[in-house]
Amino acid sequence: MNVHGTVAEGFGPVRDAFARNFTSLGERGAAVAVYRDGRKVVDLWGGTRDVDDTSGTEPWRRGTAQVVRSATKGVAAAVPLLLHRRGELDLDAPVGEYWPEFKAHGKERVLVRHVLNHRAGLPVLDRPLSPEEALDPRRGPAAVAAQAPVWEPGTDHGYHALTYGWLLDELVRRVSGGRGAGQWIADEIARPLGLDLWVGLPAAEEAAGRAGRVGRLDDPEPSGSGNGPRLRPKRAVTEAYENPGSLTRRAFAAITPFPDQNDPEYRAAALPAANGIATADGLARFYAALIGEVDGVTRGVRLFDRATMELARAEESAGPDRILVVGTRFGLGYMLHGSASPFLGPGSFGHPGRGGSLGFADPETGVALGYVTNGFRKTVTADPRAQALVRAVRASLARGPS
Repeated sequence: MNVHGTVAEGFGPVRDAFARNFTSLGERGAAVAVYRDGRKVVDLWGGTRDVDDTSGTEPWRRGTAQVVRSATKGVAAAVPLLLHRRGELDLDAPVGEYWPEFKAHGKERVLVRHVLNHRAGLPVLDRPLSPEEALDPRRGPAAVAAQAPVWEPGTDHGYHALTYGWLLDELVRRVSGGRGAGQWIADEIARPLGLDLWVGLPAAEEAAGRAGRVGRLDDPEPSGSGNGPRLRPKRAVTEAYENPGSLTRRAFAAITPFPDQNDPEYRAAALPAANGIATADGLARFYAALIGEVDGVTRGVRLFDRATMELARAEESAGPDRILVVGTRFGLGYMLHGSASPFLGPGSFGHPGRGGSLGFADPETGVALGYVTNGFRKTVTADPRAQALVRAVRASLARGPS
C-alpha cells in the first residue's frame, strides 16, 4: 500500500499506523492530518478516492474530501458557542425565546444548553421524515417543534443523532436573521481559516469532483493474533439497535429511509448533524483553530478564546446514554474523552462520525487531529482505524523527536 504525504520528525508511528489500517483493518481510502501548536505535523493519504473503486484507477489525492457523518456535529457546535461569545445567544435561555413555535408539547423548559448537551429529550420523531422532507430546511425544524419530549428536558441525556442538526440549525437561523448553520460556517469559519470543509457542498465543488464516494465496508476477518479490533458490542447495545421500538433505533431512523450519501442533492443540503464534507486537513485545522492560532496565511486567526474553549469541554452530561446505551460524556456540542469515544487525553474534546471519521483537539498537548475515510464500518463512536491513529499520536508524543 502506497502512503502519500509527510510526517514531521517524531511522528513516524502515525505513518506506520495509517499504513497498517490498509493492510490489517481493510481501509479502502482515507487521510489523516495532525496539527501541533498550530503547525501541521502529519499530512497523509492513501487508497482510492471512491470506496467502490476496487480497481484503484481513481487514487485518493491531496485535497480529496468525504462525508464525515456526525463529525459534522463538532463543527456545527462552534456556531452557537461563537454566537454566545458575541452576546447574541444566551445558553441558559429557553429555546422558545428565540423560536416561539418550539414551545409546544411541554418544551417551554428546554434550554439552548440542552440542545448542545443532548439533554433536550428530543432524539426521536414520532413520524420519521422522508429523504425529501429531511433535505428541506423548513421541514426538519418544524417536525422537532411539533414533537413532544420523550423524557423531562434537562433530567437525563441521550444522543440526538439526527434531531440535533435541526435544533441547532433553526436556533442559528433565528438568531442570525435567516442564515443557517451551513452558510454561517462557510462565511465565518471555513473561509477565514482556508478550510476545505462544507456543510452544504457548493455546486462548483461538486462539479470539480472534490468529494469521493462513501459506503459500507465489511468488518475485517480476525487476524488470529489477538491484536485485531474488538468489534463485538455488548448484548444490551446490540438489542437496542435491533429493536424497532427502542429509542436507539428510532433516533437513527428519524430519516427513513436514509438518503444516498453520494447523491449530489444530499451533499448540497445542510444537515449540521450528519452531512458535513471535509478533508482530513480541513477537519484538523478547524480543531487547531479552536485551541490556538494556526500557521500559514491565517496566522493570527483563532476561533475560540480561552473561556469559550472551556465552555465547550466542561462536562455537561455523563453516564449511561439513553440512545447509545453505553456511558458517554458531553460538553456543549462536543463529545469528551471517555471509554465510549477515547481521544488523546482527559481534556480532549471533539466528535466522531458513525462508522469512521474523527476530529478532536487536546489543549494540553496542543494537538488537533482530523481523520476521514470513504469506508464506513458498524462502529458508532470508536472506530478501530481512528483509534489506531490516536494511539500512534500518543506514542509519538511520548517518544518525542528522535
